[in-house]
Amino acid sequence: MWTWSRRRGAARRGAGRWRRAALAALVGGAVVLPLSAAAQPRTPAPAPAATAPVTAATLDETYAAHRANAADASRMAAAHGDRRRAAADRSLAGSSRQLLAFDGRGPGLVTEVLGDLARAGHVAVLVPGSDTSLDTYGRFRAAALALYGRLTAQAPEGTRVAVVAWLGYETPGTVSTTVATAGRAEQAAPRLRSLVRQVRALTGPRTHLSLLCHSYGSVVCARAAAGLDADDLALVGSPGTGAGTAAGLRTPARVWAARGTGDWVEHVPHVSAGLFGTTVGFGTDPVSPAFGARVFAAGDGGHSDYFAPGSRSLANLARIVLGERTEVTRD
Repeated sequence: MWTWSRRRGAARRGAGRWRRAALAALVGGAVVLPLSAAAQPRTPAPAPAATAPVTAATLDETYAAHRANAADASRMAAAHGDRRRAAADRSLAGSSRQLLAFDGRGPGLVTEVLGDLARAGHVAVLVPGSDTSLDTYGRFRAAALALYGRLTAQAPEGTRVAVVAWLGYETPGTVSTTVATAGRAEQAAPRLRSLVRQVRALTGPRTHLSLLCHSYGSVVCARAAAGLDADDLALVGSPGTGAGTAAGLRTPARVWAARGTGDWVEHVPHVSAGLFGTTVGFGTDPVSPAFGARVFAAGDGGHSDYFAPGSRSLANLARIVLGERTEVTRD
């Protein structure tokens, strides 16, 4: 019969082999996918609107300029025969939409505001994960709307809130080589920092600012975290951040983490290793005690359910945004 030490040694060797195999499969499987999508012609769109620096006085003017640009993009997409993109752009051009930024080229970028940003006392910036583009923006906006609705219902009387849906980077595909590495996140981080500075300039230092980062968006937030002027940083459905601990993010913000019991990301290997000349994987599980985040309850939802109306995760995210730290529930 094996001794305990022999069993433990065998288990470690088995775990190491499993991790290496999982990482190789993750990257190798993505490498052999057809590359035809990259060669497909992209729907034409105008260059982004040129606007004055955003201030409280110019905010409405900025929104109007980007709506007009989205309308132009919709017409160009329709002429190109891309009805799906034309419909997405046309929706963004609606008179009630508050676009802080819009770029209809390629997969597309958009930053949309819900609420009165210039006068909000509590602001949430949502950072999406993989497979989010103008073509799929509706589902991301639905999450922002659900959060905004919860915040307005839950906020004390007289408290103004706003949500910023930030699709400010080209997200990776869920099944791709890019989703297992930090390349897209490193490109996105300076843009997220710029957005936070812009929001701070509009709202002032007393506004409570939270970043809510979903899935691969948590890697983006981690890359932007150092020195970021935010009060709270919430990681939901995170595959890891690339940092071994919350302290390793080097942020003054309170770091929160949650994962629903039905989220498949639990089974992603929480390791980081060199493979094919790059670093694959994002290391420590953010909901593990070793990471050191403030773990909160997310219920039994799946990977796309963190902002589902009525969910435990949405209620807790709203409490974080409103600064109700002692009301956030744990599992």
